[in-house]
Amino acid sequence: MAEMIGKRLVLGVTGGIAAYKAAELARRLVKDGAEVHAVLTRAGAQFVTPVTFQALTGRPVWCDQWDARMPDNMAHIALSREADAIVIAPASADFLAKLAHGLADDLLSTLCLARACPLLVAPAMNRQMWENPATQRNIRQLREDGIIVLGPASGAQACGETGMGRMLEPEAIHDAVAGFFQPKTLAGRRVLLTAGPTFEALDPVRGLTNLSSGKMGFALARAARDAGAEVTLVSGPVALPAPCGVTRVDVTSALEMHAAVMQRVAACDVFIGVAAVADYRPVERADEKLKKDDAHDMLRQIALTANPDILAEVAARPAPPFCVGFAAESRDLERYAEDKRRKKRLALVVGNLLRDGLGGDENAVILFDEQGRHPLGPAAKIDIARGIVAHIGAMLTGKESHKESL
Repeated sequence: MAEMIGKRLVLGVTGGIAAYKAAELARRLVKDGAEVHAVLTRAGAQFVTPVTFQALTGRPVWCDQWDARMPDNMAHIALSREADAIVIAPASADFLAKLAHGLADDLLSTLCLARACPLLVAPAMNRQMWENPATQRNIRQLREDGIIVLGPASGAQACGETGMGRMLEPEAIHDAVAGFFQPKTLAGRRVLLTAGPTFEALDPVRGLTNLSSGKMGFALARAARDAGAEVTLVSGPVALPAPCGVTRVDVTSALEMHAAVMQRVAACDVFIGVAAVADYRPVERADEKLKKDDAHDMLRQIALTANPDILAEVAARPAPPFCVGFAAESRDLERYAEDKRRKKRLALVVGNLLRDGLGGDENAVILFDEQGRHPLGPAAKIDIARGIVAHIGAMLTGKESHKESL
């Protein structure tokens, strides 16, 4: 990722079985062009050796605050002053307590206290340690102090228990670190998105749906989060993990998606309708699975009724949010996309031809607004999403500047 090229990061590794994941995180950051300096606590080095991180980063690993390799024996000053950010992964309960109370009894805690750069921590511990009131007090204090807390997640733990406290996967931490360096063009905004397909049931196992993978919507949720927005993602049935820090609401049908959006839209500043919502649903749904003969008869004469147009309804509100629509077409993209923008009175429509990105990891789109057309791509969907978010941010800033000048 271009935003990571040349970034100097300190990767702190504290004691915990999740330390093995830090090796993969280091590999990903280096692959992106970051300069990674690993600092291990004494406990962290019990789980993964310094040799591993030296091989992965191509740089010396630091463990001792009295390390004579630093000419003035002040590694805690030199490492923190030159860093663009410090990332602690895993961050044990003990280390989080040190940070919350300003303790500095080893190299990693000392350089965190002496830092002149942002600090991100990825907690990792047993579920009961995470839920302990002392840990929760420490987490609240860290957030008040401006430290960015990544996770934790819920899941199976090395102790054999299941619950909150599991460290985020390296990919999620990597994405959050990369996102941290993105311009905060939507800072303070509340963004509501829809993504994926909807499924309109005919019976308990059959239904009407489409080929939407949800990848573009999820990439936009991540890009909006990276731009500083508070993001809520209403998703149809897809096999994708929600980006860290994004509130996810799972739905199945168009009616469920409509209800979820209408319940939340009054609190949002920006609404982005990415989901491929089914235009129609069956009038009747069988309670039991239809046998082949019955299904054959039903499908020959299936009656459909229109689903609500979520985007049009949001845009028609008395005080609508900034509305963005998507137009995925098989032909005549510009005509259909512009027609959609004008009829629904949308600020922006993102148009793409189905052959350019349906279900894939890359896309090419054209943004349509009052100023004309703005092509993006072809590129990875996360890069397309960041381009869309940057355009939204610029439109919002311009709109507010215009209001202030009146």
